[in-house]
Amino acid sequence: MINVLKGVRHLTSTAMKQAGFELSVPVPWGEIRGKSWGPDHGRPVLCLHGWADNCGSFNTLIPLLPKECRYVAIDLAGHGLSSHRPPGVLYSFPYYVMDVRRVIDALQWDKFSIIGHSMGDALYPEMVDALVFLDCYGFLPADPKELPDVMRRGMDEIIQFDKRPEEKTRVYTYENAVKRLLAGNPSISEESVHNILERGLVQVDGGVVFSRDFRINLKNIARQSMEQIVDMQSRIKSPILLVLAEDGFNKQYDKSDTYRSALLQVYRERKDLIVTVPGDHHVHLNNPEVVAPAVSDFLKTKVLSQPPSQTASPNTFDQYFCTVLMSLLSKLPDNGLELRNPLWEIKLDWYYGVELWR
Repeated sequence: MINVLKGVRHLTSTAMKQAGFELSVPVPWGEIRGKSWGPDHGRPVLCLHGWADNCGSFNTLIPLLPKECRYVAIDLAGHGLSSHRPPGVLYSFPYYVMDVRRVIDALQWDKFSIIGHSMGDALYPEMVDALVFLDCYGFLPADPKELPDVMRRGMDEIIQFDKRPEEKTRVYTYENAVKRLLAGNPSISEESVHNILERGLVQVDGGVVFSRDFRINLKNIARQSMEQIVDMQSRIKSPILLVLAEDGFNKQYDKSDTYRSALLQVYRERKDLIVTVPGDHHVHLNNPEVVAPAVSDFLKTKVLSQPPSQTASPNTFDQYFCTVLMSLLSKLPDNGLELRNPLWEIKLDWYYGVELWR
């Protein structure tokens, strides 16, 4: 089991540097890596990146947010510098929920806020003060009639994947890796791509390889019907800020799409704040100055202006699980960079079960 932190020492500086500070949480199959910014005792904010990205996608936004907060952004399993899952294991949303739960336990956070982008959007039951969605609705509904086929396809894909002979990993020059990532992710600017590749590449003889696990591209079998999602959405207690990009995820839905309309209607009925900004899906990375004012105002009014909350009761875990799972049900493209590569080998110093270094 994961070691729970006792008296964690965070390495920070008074300035909100873009680089942040590295951290690692041990898990049974390896480690969950991440970065932190801000004062040790600042109001905790967990940042979850989108599908096929890593926590480097928050490098440009976090330095523009309130300095009174303690920001921790993680690489989800199979992404960035975090360990790949064991052989034979699918990347499905319930597993991501458990990963986040392990991180929260290690950090010993009782109450926290969430900033989430795309796939890994947030946690928000009674344990969460506030939730920020960055260009997503927080859910990916599926037609109930299609669910059996989706599950079957996902299972077949992992079985076929496990039968494949070990393939030689393609080695790139850094320049070609940039071109490859830009080709597969047109919403990332040429300037921003380096923030993703900082944690997305592994140095090998002759060049670099991509670090993320190919299996993240396989079909996600943990899908929910619209009825199930609306039910889970109704359980949310924390205030929500929905930041939509004009040319982002919103544009992928037809204006008459019933799923989109139903999800937005629930947010409106809850009187949540919905803001539309110019930009595409990665606007928070490409143009953080467009997103930062709305997020900063939201954190100041909904979190920093309020007294710290009391520890959540253990019996709230059922709601916690449902809302975490719900928050991870965002879009999961069927196509992506089809690469499976080794992780960086980095020697770390351990401190109370969590590794922290500059």
